[in-house]
Amino acid sequence: MKKIELDAGYLKSTISKEDLAALEDQVQKAHYDLHNETGKGNDFVGWVNQPRDFDQEELEKVEKTAKKIRENTDIFVVAGIGGSYLGAKAGIEMLTPFFYNDSKEIRGKAPKVYFAGHHLSGRYLEELLKVLDEGEVSINIISKSGTTTEPAVAFRVLKDYMENRYGKKEAAKRIVATTDREKGALKELADKEGYETFIVPDDIGGRYSVLSPVGMLPMAVAGINVEEIVKGAKDAYSQLLEPELKKNPCYEYSAYRNILYRKGKKIEILGNFDPRLTFFGEWFKQLFGESEGKEGKGIFPATLNFTTDLHSMGQYIQEGERTIFETVLKVGDEESEISIEKDHKNLDGLNYLVGKTFGEINEKALQGTLEAHHDGGIPAMILTLPKIDAYYFGYMVYFFMKACGISGYLLGVNPFDQPGVEAYKKNMFRLLGKE
Repeated sequence: MKKIELDAGYLKSTISKEDLAALEDQVQKAHYDLHNETGKGNDFVGWVNQPRDFDQEELEKVEKTAKKIRENTDIFVVAGIGGSYLGAKAGIEMLTPFFYNDSKEIRGKAPKVYFAGHHLSGRYLEELLKVLDEGEVSINIISKSGTTTEPAVAFRVLKDYMENRYGKKEAAKRIVATTDREKGALKELADKEGYETFIVPDDIGGRYSVLSPVGMLPMAVAGINVEEIVKGAKDAYSQLLEPELKKNPCYEYSAYRNILYRKGKKIEILGNFDPRLTFFGEWFKQLFGESEGKEGKGIFPATLNFTTDLHSMGQYIQEGERTIFETVLKVGDEESEISIEKDHKNLDGLNYLVGKTFGEINEKALQGTLEAHHDGGIPAMILTLPKIDAYYFGYMVYFFMKACGISGYLLGVNPFDQPGVEAYKKNMFRLLGKE
């Protein structure tokens, strides 16, 4: 398998060899702190060796449960927020057909997948309930505590729906809880009602949990080959073990973004030219934003989808404040062979594209964009995925999680806690009258 490659050619005018060399010792310290569990937040670094020590028995249970759900389910609802849904949704949107929920080809092989509990819109939940009447339903509630407001209130409504429709006994067979091993409101409810359960690992935080049942069960239900995801993550683990900066593209990426931050580049845009990667960007935003944004520090993670956003944010990138740098995800292959046909009238002036595929056109758009942004003073890196599939999803997830851990340590923060998330909750609870 080809590796994911990092191209830092567009950084040459911004970052010198000396800049990179100056971080060598700090990167190696971050590496050893991560692997020896001696850094900040070391209670939550279970994901670091997870691919190496993967629990095959648990994976087989995930696949067995997913198969059972696919056999008796038309509509599968995943209820969770933050890390409890972002990784799964990123994988499903990246690895299934664009119109998955509307595809007649998919139906019969895997259920439609919808998400709930990731916001507080009553209208959304109301309309989802109407959709559920269109087929047989199963639900995966994902919450370590069971008391996180958004998924908890959504699940209360969904649980009532299931019990009113199927009766308590049958509803319990159609609800799977992914939660704490021993404690918490959801664990207590699952034990009482007899839900099948999966474990949210104690030493893995939500945004690092994609390779646990949190992410793997919903993806398996959607028909994604989770064995390949594991294989990709395992290869990433072994290939990204080298502590020497120049031999590890993951560490190089972490070092480059920190050097840029120190040079006043406060915003990182994760850009892509393939809409299958759109929601991967949403997972990326949580991963880096929640990990690094603390103590008055942190690179602000943003995502843009090109060429779409070149017609909205392109102007700002080109000529706005020079506080931005880009990391562009490039896909090495373009599977579609749809090409431009000749039009004798040529009213749109596009006959110069005759015979070219959309993939070829998109590639030139990528090159042209990077050249323009470079000329406009935007430093950029390119991460090339040889292709989009389950293997490279697993590889890329591990790549970014490890880059985030290293980058957080370089920044001097604990990349595995999120104390600031509690602020809005306390105010919300007070305003709602919670004692």
